[in-house]
Amino acid sequence: MNSLSRATHILRFPPALRPIIAARLYATQTGLGTSNAAPQRRRKAVTAFNDDGRVAWGDLSAREKAARTTQQTFNFGMIIVGAILTTGVVYVMYTEVFSPESKTHHFNLAVDQVKKDSRCTELLGNSKKIIAYGEPTWNKWARARPIASRIEKDRYGKDHLIMHFNVEGPLNKGVVNLHMTRGPNESEFVYKYLALDVKGHQRIYLENADDAPNNSGKSKTKLFGVSWR
Repeated sequence: MNSLSRATHILRFPPALRPIIAARLYATQTGLGTSNAAPQRRRKAVTAFNDDGRVAWGDLSAREKAARTTQQTFNFGMIIVGAILTTGVVYVMYTEVFSPESKTHHFNLAVDQVKKDSRCTELLGNSKKIIAYGEPTWNKWARARPIASRIEKDRYGKDHLIMHFNVEGPLNKGVVNLHMTRGPNESEFVYKYLALDVKGHQRIYLENADDAPNNSGKSKTKLFGVSWR
């Protein structure tokens, strides 16, 4: 509606109503073509440091797509590194602690054998109160003490596991000496000897292959990954 038509239309009404009609016509004309929708809030630019995946891939700019790709590549790399480290820790724990061939495994078996031998408990005291530990360290409060052990190979290809550790009970304390061997074609260690030395007392042999009546190995019994003569 042009200006002339609006003026003619207003003149049709009584003078007292003309200001009100004119105001309504003005409001109607200025409101045409406008929208009641609230203006959209401009989103924050996506970077490799603040991307949370909420913005769809299709709504990203080229730079934002590159940032998301960089972030996902970094995250994937961290997952791979974490998996490798976890595998390494599991492998070390198994080979050093849980494997039947580990030194810790043989240490635990030897300690159990000492506690079950009546000759040993007679010198050391109650088996439930006997403790075993490795070499003394500069830190007297250290609970984990290294166990003195080594594996050597002789000229015939035979492996020798040699170990010693300390035991202490309510009555006495002593040193346990262990020597195990494994031939080139054998998969398990066997005892050459396992002995307890307590100061002032005769050595107690818990295992002694040299004194065994049959030293050919036919009478060996396998238990807990160790062949017992």
